[in-house]
Amino acid sequence: MNFLTSPETMATNPNLAVLGFKRQLAYHLHFWAFLSVAPLVLIQWQKEHHLLAVFLLLFCINAVLVIAFLRIKGRYFLQGRLFPILAMISAAYSTALNGHSGLYWAYPAAIALFFLLPLKEAGIYSILFVTVIAVVSFLVLPEPDFWRVSFSLGLSCLFAMIFAWLVGRLQQELTRLATTDPLTGCLNRSQLADILNVQIQMRERYERVSSLVLIDLDYFKMINDRWGHLAGDKVLKELTLRLRKRLRESDQLFRIGGEEFMMVLPETRMKDADALARQLLTSISARPFLDDIRVTASASVAEVCKGETWSVWLNRADQALYTAKNKGRNQVVKASKSASPSAISPAGASEGREIA
Repeated sequence: MNFLTSPETMATNPNLAVLGFKRQLAYHLHFWAFLSVAPLVLIQWQKEHHLLAVFLLLFCINAVLVIAFLRIKGRYFLQGRLFPILAMISAAYSTALNGHSGLYWAYPAAIALFFLLPLKEAGIYSILFVTVIAVVSFLVLPEPDFWRVSFSLGLSCLFAMIFAWLVGRLQQELTRLATTDPLTGCLNRSQLADILNVQIQMRERYERVSSLVLIDLDYFKMINDRWGHLAGDKVLKELTLRLRKRLRESDQLFRIGGEEFMMVLPETRMKDADALARQLLTSISARPFLDDIRVTASASVAEVCKGETWSVWLNRADQALYTAKNKGRNQVVKASKSASPSAISPAGASEGREIA
């Protein structure tokens, strides 16, 4: 997998898009750091600062490895954790040898931490970085310069940390908006393929069976026509709450259409998923939505089969849901492995867990 993120990936999977941007940022920071530091290796060697030249050479080698791993393998070499160590050692030793001229490299290196590492790690490294530079400055520089360096480097790290924190919050919010349905808060189709593929991989590698349930409200258009779209939206929100009450933390709820929802149930066989689906239909029809809006729903259940793709798995469930609609609604149909649905179960059956 290349570290670059295609526009198609950005549109279909926001999480991968964010990861791609982070890798591009790490790539460019290491690339330009390498170009800036590489000439200093020769300069410091010519000045007979051989140990400093070795530290700078190791910094350049790490940058090359990060660039190569991102470009060739699409992975972040050691998650960038060599950068702060080598940068801190090089900047501190350079300050000890060269005085003020060695400090100039400490500022971009300290700020870069917040673009390369998780915020908490970057904060810890920055405190250590400022402390080391402050100690070295106290030993080799006049006292007024020690205070200037300590406070200016500390403030630079603080401002970078605040900026990184705000960017992280913005990224989380944008990802949430891109991956969830704004009305119900359910996951949307952007996550569907990845999550189903994870369950398929668990089936292939570890024989862990998963199932999915499709639920579609019956005659939902009549609700919008009779009570208005605002009432329809309230029904969908209330439906989401009723569904969530019956799901485990590991289960995932999608809204994949106007009034169609999908539940992915990890490590759940057809029998258990069918029992849950019938309970859900009972909870939907048992009491009215809003004041007097009574709703029923149709559902289908499909257990993942070995060797099938996520689209085939979903299509089997979709065909079973279509059968449930044709056979009178308000019932559950289990999808067969051949994609021809069978085994219709009435929604009001008492088998399985009781409805709260």
